Amino acid sequence: MGTKLHDLQTTIKSCVSLSGIGVHSGKPVTIRFNPAEADTGVVFVYNGERGAGRQLPALVSEVGATALCTLLGNASGFHVATVEHLMAALFGLGIDNLVVEIDGNEVPVLDGSAAQFVDAIDQAGIEALDVKRRYIRVVKPVRIDNGNSWAEFRPYRGTRFEVEIDFESPAVGRQAFAADIEPDTFRRDISRARTFGFMRDVEKLWAAGYALGSSLENSIVIGDDHNVINVEGLRYEDEFVRHKTLDAMGDLALAGARFIGCFRSYRGGHKLNAAALRHLLSDRSAFEIVETNRRASGRTAEMIAVNAPVYAPWVL
Repeated sequence: MGTKLHDLQTTIKSCVSLSGIGVHSGKPVTIRFNPAEADTGVVFVYNGERGAGRQLPALVSEVGATALCTLLGNASGFHVATVEHLMAALFGLGIDNLVVEIDGNEVPVLDGSAAQFVDAIDQAGIEALDVKRRYIRVVKPVRIDNGNSWAEFRPYRGTRFEVEIDFESPAVGRQAFAADIEPDTFRRDISRARTFGFMRDVEKLWAAGYALGSSLENSIVIGDDHNVINVEGLRYEDEFVRHKTLDAMGDLALAGARFIGCFRSYRGGHKLNAAALRHLLSDRSAFEIVETNRRASGRTAEMIAVNAPVYAPWVL
């Protein structure tokens, strides 16, 4: 049947804050979620000591780097890194409009998943706004290949992810996960999946200035013997592919509106996710902007194409 489509845009009811460290910078950071008006989209606002008030919309046009995380802005200047877990939580819970104040250059990693962002949003509450939500509906297949990896969008009646990974390490191996995305599904099956890495890569990452805040508290670590070294083990038997699905959701949340369609990928990552999204949005014959046209009875609805732009327009 596909995902249930909702009529109205949303925001949160009250402000809420979270503090932690950046997984790559290792620096402490605090973020504050603030309610936002309809058609605002998701906007990051820097409130630290340098250049307070600078803003970055959470759009694929602002993606400045995709090495190990998704970074908005200029990597050598004003930027906000590692936005994908937060964006996945907003996508999964259906939050359209939010102002995110941040006093550093990287979203806190917390426990390496989206679970604590979900808890914060639940604490704040979700509010429906009196403005219709607009969707990006995929109307024809769009695919991008990169060596042995590929990603594609296909028409579908709801919002669906089908993600497959294939690692040489027997601890991960080949895993696949597929689901229509609803808030309950996201909470139960995806939100708690943590980021992961290999012990053999740690020194290389540190030397390159990455993973300075990584630890067993916020990452699944696979040892040289191909075993998970975290004492508590995995949260899901296939936690690795579920986290890759979470990452894909966060990256595709940068479209500026929720999409109606199926996203499929094989051996994907942040770079491929961003490239696939840009490829879709650059082909105006591949999608249309739609909103719900609910009949007077209120019991049935259909999606109709509209000429209006989405509330957070992209620039490609």
